[in-house]
Amino acid sequence: MDRETRLKRLRFRAWHRGTKEADLMIGGFFDRFSERWSDAEIDWYEALLEEQDVDIMAWAIGAAAVPERFAGEMMRKMNELNYIKHPE
Repeated sequence: MDRETRLKRLRFRAWHRGTKEADLMIGGFFDRFSERWSDAEIDWYEALLEEQDVDIMAWAIGAAAVPERFAGEMMRKMNELNYIKHPE
């Protein structure tokens, strides 16, 4: 699958998680950073989307320890939470 199609699919998955909070956090992260992602970072995000929303959100806000496979720069950026734009 080409990069553009892959990113479109990931964006859809990121913004259709099932709760507004997860959509804002996970989808907002995608919108803020995805344009500059390497293939490895896309792989990381794709794997992250396979996890439960409650786990992703707990890792992002620091309420739970981040598993080794997700630890690193991408999760550090997700921990900052400065990418969420609340709809007006």
